[in-house]
Amino acid sequence: MVARLEPAITPRPKTGRDKLLAAALDLFSEHGVSGTSLQMIADLLGVTKAAVYYHFKTKNEIVLALVSPVQEELTALADAAEQQRSRTARLDTLVGGLIDLIIRNRSLYAVLQGDLTVAHILDQQGVLPVLGTRLIALLAGPDPEPEELVAANMLLGGLRDAGFAPQIRQFDDETLRGHMLTCARRLLRYRRPQQPAAH
Repeated sequence: MVARLEPAITPRPKTGRDKLLAAALDLFSEHGVSGTSLQMIADLLGVTKAAVYYHFKTKNEIVLALVSPVQEELTALADAAEQQRSRTARLDTLVGGLIDLIIRNRSLYAVLQGDLTVAHILDQQGVLPVLGTRLIALLAGPDPEPEELVAANMLLGGLRDAGFAPQIRQFDDETLRGHMLTCARRLLRYRRPQQPAAH
């Protein structure tokens, strides 16, 4: 079984900042980032615009605050995969972790994938492209063949889309996770790690 990458921080009661981010994500999902104003966020929360400004001065800051935990977890996941000695262990650590991350953040990925404004904000930061290059290198391996590079890029794109595709919303998390792992292993051509025999 693939080891799950657990959150590093114990969940705590939602703060005003957490509630603001949740409200912003709901509005971004419905109206897009460009179609959402700080006033709309304030109205949804039943607070003044000044209360929103207390936490964030711009929508860009809100987007980056939503994405930052994902960036941190992806970096930790890449670190964990790089510590694995075998290709199979490296891939299972990385692929399993990516799938868990996507499933836990379905609504966030829907916004990230479908909004050009978000893509522009993240591109300006230059963090995700660098991290994406690192993930591709881990998936494709050293001195990859063209087919291995294509498979790694297809996998990353496919995993993101599968997390929120309308046809897949019917699946519960565990069912979706199992299907995503099976498809990922087929695409990257590695077998499921052998489980120790029961005594």
